[in-house]
Amino acid sequence: MVKPIALTLGEPAGIGPDIAIAAWLRRKSDAVPPFYLLGDRAFIAARAKLLGHELPLVDAGPGDVARIFSEALPIAATGHPATAQPGDPDGNSAPAVIGSIRQAVSDVMAGHAGAVVTNPIAKSVLYRAGFAHPGHTEFLAELATANANPPQPVMLLWSPDLAVVPVTIHLPLRDAIEMLSSRMIVDTVRIVVADLRARFGIPNPRIAVSGLNPHAGEDGSLGTEDQTIVAPAIATLRAEAIDVKGPLPADTMFHEAARRTYDCAICMYHDQALIPVKTLAFDRAVNVTLGLPFIRTSPDHGTAFDIVGTGHASPSSLIAALRLAARMAGSTPSA
Repeated sequence: MVKPIALTLGEPAGIGPDIAIAAWLRRKSDAVPPFYLLGDRAFIAARAKLLGHELPLVDAGPGDVARIFSEALPIAATGHPATAQPGDPDGNSAPAVIGSIRQAVSDVMAGHAGAVVTNPIAKSVLYRAGFAHPGHTEFLAELATANANPPQPVMLLWSPDLAVVPVTIHLPLRDAIEMLSSRMIVDTVRIVVADLRARFGIPNPRIAVSGLNPHAGEDGSLGTEDQTIVAPAIATLRAEAIDVKGPLPADTMFHEAARRTYDCAICMYHDQALIPVKTLAFDRAVNVTLGLPFIRTSPDHGTAFDIVGTGHASPSSLIAALRLAARMAGSTPSA
């Protein structure tokens, strides 16, 4: 039996509940794989009513989803009520957000779910409630292990047009440059290659690595980091028979002809990676966390407080995240 996908609630004041409802409504037309939503059934019912839907909701565990999904949206209670109003974050709902993530990971680690898909969270709301992690990725890494050495999570932004990975993620640019090291680049590429082989079915991934500086440093005239940090990492990876090239000027890596020459682009910092993929595939890009002992994807957008409850939130990225999670879990054919 195909295991269902555990979908988290996300920030209750955001569009996560809206797009979860919309994804279920498109389950047939968009071939949405079976999922269950971890959250507060009364809250979801109220949001559905606001959106103009009398939605059939059923309390269900992962084992009930196959039987229920075609006729009703399965809801798995986490024991944490959500109280936030649309577009108005409520710190009292932080336990609902965190509890939904914890339960989703618990379900997949126990073998009850095939993958975790996370709806967008509002980190500032969680920080005020004492959340100690920079974001989803780091929290998931902690939940993935019971020991003191959590796995190194790697953020992949995947779309049919482009797959990119930032080596440094949620850091101020000054800190990202200071933190960047050859070891970090090598470790990141190793994880990317392993997961592209194991979960994307690419036996010999082609990796393109960007430089840090404009024009990849112009032989040191625009900064030496590309010679002293990036190039040595590439040499190490080539010695391991990994198909990698670089450091490449980031401004010429993402046009159509260049994208045909690699399977994944490795970039040195957040915006260097995310600007091109969001430009090319804003509604179709999926956030994938590599390096975890389970599959995790997420829509590649935020909470969109300004359109919550209006019916204008597109579920396209969430549907792409659900379909990619199912593909990675081996429950649907490759797209």
